[in-house]
Amino acid sequence: MNTPPLAGGTAGPDALAPLLAAVLDALRTGALDRGGPLPAGGPTTTARRVHTATHPLLPDHGTGPEAALGPLVHALAQGAADPADPLCAAHLHAPPLALAAAADLAASVLNPSLDSWDQAPAASALEAELTRTLARETYPAADHPDALLTTGGTEANQLALLLARERHPTTPLHVVHGANAHHSLPRAAWLLGLPATHTVPTPNGTLDPEALHHTLATLTGHPVLVAATAGTTDSGAIDPLPALADVCAAHGADLHVDAAYGGPLLFSDRRKHALHGLDRAHSVTLDLHKLGWQPVAAGILAVHHTGRLDPLQHTADYLNSHDDTEAGLPDLLGRSLRTTRRPDAFKMAVTLRALGRDGLGALVDQVCDLADTLADQIHHHPALTLHARPALSTVLFRPTDADDDQVAAVRRTLLDDGHAVLGRARADGRLWLKATLLNPHTQPGDLDRMLKLVEGHTPR
Repeated sequence: MNTPPLAGGTAGPDALAPLLAAVLDALRTGALDRGGPLPAGGPTTTARRVHTATHPLLPDHGTGPEAALGPLVHALAQGAADPADPLCAAHLHAPPLALAAAADLAASVLNPSLDSWDQAPAASALEAELTRTLARETYPAADHPDALLTTGGTEANQLALLLARERHPTTPLHVVHGANAHHSLPRAAWLLGLPATHTVPTPNGTLDPEALHHTLATLTGHPVLVAATAGTTDSGAIDPLPALADVCAAHGADLHVDAAYGGPLLFSDRRKHALHGLDRAHSVTLDLHKLGWQPVAAGILAVHHTGRLDPLQHTADYLNSHDDTEAGLPDLLGRSLRTTRRPDAFKMAVTLRALGRDGLGALVDQVCDLADTLADQIHHHPALTLHARPALSTVLFRPTDADDDQVAAVRRTLLDDGHAVLGRARADGRLWLKATLLNPHTQPGDLDRMLKLVEGHTPR
């Protein structure tokens, strides 16, 4: 058996060329065979197809590259929930830009590991450029803002709580958040050994400053981190950041803002006002695999001052020995809790450079405008009820005369048929269908199709 070729080096591109051709062909035919946003038939049918394509997964004698790559890529594509389909609109799961996916291929080929400079000379310098740029975007008036790359919003929120905890090593940190907050916050408190979080009710969908004031008044004498949200997972709602920052300042509490969804409004001249007050937070979670159209992972934790990252400093002699650091080799180990890290900065850097602030802002505006269009269609639809005007690109709605069980059944039927992928959310004590519009290529006609499918599957 010949030794398989490598992806890198001067010979790598020639070895990749026929394999990429096979991948692209299988992606195309797999999407055609799927014929919609989701494979029809539900989990059992999909699992059976995957089993057929992969069995045996570890044969005694290999099939060879083409015989493995083509069929398995085809099975993956045929069985995908494809966010590039306009009717795949359930989650904060954006279709990646072709540009970003191509950049990610280059990163995979070169395979830098961001735990020491000698594994990632250019990639580490590029990551530093990207984190400085995004930190300045988040904190335009700060003297020394900084940012770290994470696997997503969950890891960024965990890091925010960790850094806040380490500022008070002898006294338990109390975390306060709204009922609208992401589930990663109470889980992070549990993971870090903190007291159970304090949940402030959010009957109107956002964290109320007066309710926060009353909660903080009960925690006098304790170190507190308040976690607000700029773009909730269920509805895209944005908490009143300036007023919350005022309350935190009055009580001496730190403020973290989970802007994993809404953060890229910063790129939009029309919409960035909705994030007024964001720069008053001590830390901010961003995630560009949502309104940034990046392949995962693309999470960021930004902080108003680089000194807040000091607790992450760590030394492993084989990676960042003191004499190497003193000699000028960058110390990367304190830039994450992870050791081996992909160069996720590269695809983001290519995207920022290629599209610029105005290009990214235009994409953000497109999907938010699309959500306004869908809300208008639902508002005027005789058989559908709109929950509220969208704050971002998420729209909640339901068949007017359906009960919660019927709403859930409509969603599952559309999934099983492979016709549409809609999410679900609870608000005002009821279950709603959720359309999360992150595809800038979606057209109003696609929204018409979505609503007709919902109406056609609503029990009478």
